[in-house]
Amino acid sequence: MLTLGIETSCDETSVAVVRGGREVLSNVIYSQTDHSKFGGVVPEVAGRAHLRKIVPVYRQALEEAKTTIDRIELIAATMGPGLIGPLLVGLTFAKGLSFATGKPFIAVDHIEGHLTANLLEHPDLDQRHLTLIVSGGHTMLVEVKGVGSYEILGTTRDDAAGEAFDKVAKLLGLGYPGGAKLEKLAATGNPEAIRFPRPMINEPGYQFSYSGLKTAVAIYLKSLASEQFREQQADIAASFQEAAVELLVEKTARAAGELNIEHVTISGGVAANGRLRERLRSRLVKAGKKLFYPSLELCTDNGAMIATAGFFRYLDDGASEMVVSAVPYLRLGA
Repeated sequence: MLTLGIETSCDETSVAVVRGGREVLSNVIYSQTDHSKFGGVVPEVAGRAHLRKIVPVYRQALEEAKTTIDRIELIAATMGPGLIGPLLVGLTFAKGLSFATGKPFIAVDHIEGHLTANLLEHPDLDQRHLTLIVSGGHTMLVEVKGVGSYEILGTTRDDAAGEAFDKVAKLLGLGYPGGAKLEKLAATGNPEAIRFPRPMINEPGYQFSYSGLKTAVAIYLKSLASEQFREQQADIAASFQEAAVELLVEKTARAAGELNIEHVTISGGVAANGRLRERLRSRLVKAGKKLFYPSLELCTDNGAMIATAGFFRYLDDGASEMVVSAVPYLRLGA
């Protein structure tokens, strides 16, 4: 079955064609750059950009897959969570295609898309596994019992990990989005130079908190003179990253041990962070467990993960009603 996946939940316009929920034939991603001057994503600007790009990205995806809409058998699109304007662009486009062609349509949970991204590249992944979803808008630990069967173990009580990375990058003068730039700068610094707090790291359960860590960095920066800032910039980046990553590693490793889960995955934009991958892999290997994560292209918001999630949902639940609407605060499994 060829599935067309459409993702427009934030500032990436992406359309992909996936065969059988496993084989990516195309995965076109257009990342908006207009938001850097605002220091964050502006929903109205993002929505208009999706309107301009959705058709050319769709055509390119079909061309790269060497197929046509006539051969597509299922159309999947993100329904939430995300920004309402951007979500409506992709969802409405998908419904229009479905209505015009008679192809079945299925609405997809964006978080479930990230969660299933690992299925595209890791066929040996256990059906039951633990997943850490980390992005600019989400930080959560989820026990996956099977496709469509999830138990949320813990989420962030305030800021998401990716949001903290972007905000600290902005404080360090690296611009927006700054997560990847901060990681690059951190590679030249000393991660033990400054002992930033690890909120909730020793508390029971699997909840996260990043607001206090972000504030601690801001307060530290205010205490520095310009020359000190320049001298310590890389050390600050490395020390922040170490604290942020340690929170994720500790909670994830603890959950895997306490729940006796052998396979662990990470997904979402922050899953691309090399330090997170390195430390979590090391911790899990020592415990006799195995870590899986997607390629860098599948860490960001993309249509391939939506196509895969839609394919497996369709096999279990069938097509969605055309009256389904965008849900900005959709909860995983709702």
